[in-house]
Amino acid sequence: MVRVAQELSVNIFILLPNFSVMREVIRCRGHPNVKATHRSTLEITKENYLTPRGDCIICVSADKALADLGPKIKEAIRQGKKIKIRIIVGELIDEVIAQGDPRLTLESEVSMVIRKSNYVDRRTLAIKANKAAKDIDRRLIEKLKNPNTEAVIEIIIEEEGI
Repeated sequence: MVRVAQELSVNIFILLPNFSVMREVIRCRGHPNVKATHRSTLEITKENYLTPRGDCIICVSADKALADLGPKIKEAIRQGKKIKIRIIVGELIDEVIAQGDPRLTLESEVSMVIRKSNYVDRRTLAIKANKAAKDIDRRLIEKLKNPNTEAVIEIIIEEEGI
């Protein structure tokens, strides 16, 4: 029921006048070394391996990194827009709310990092996030420990006045 309500709310937003939704979809996979215990960051990587030290990584073999994002969504992120990062694994969904920033270069060809802090480097997708890896629904993380698990990551920016 909750999932249906979330999907409907997105569709309603798209139909409202003077309101725009930008969305980028990334597909990735689980890995046996997924821990997701980091307290301040969350990472998605194109690399197909994960060492036990990678405690912020939630999925590997992503089909996109920051450099692969579309120009319009990059522009909105650099304008400091609010960003919703939706993590979908089967019927499970978790969401992270974060902020864009003009300092973001969005140039990493390997990964994307969401941070609770204000820190920015070439791998940063968003800052001031309300969640890090350790805050993601543990049922979802358990599924992501299986290399056969596929995840969908949605980067969503909703704008009024367009």
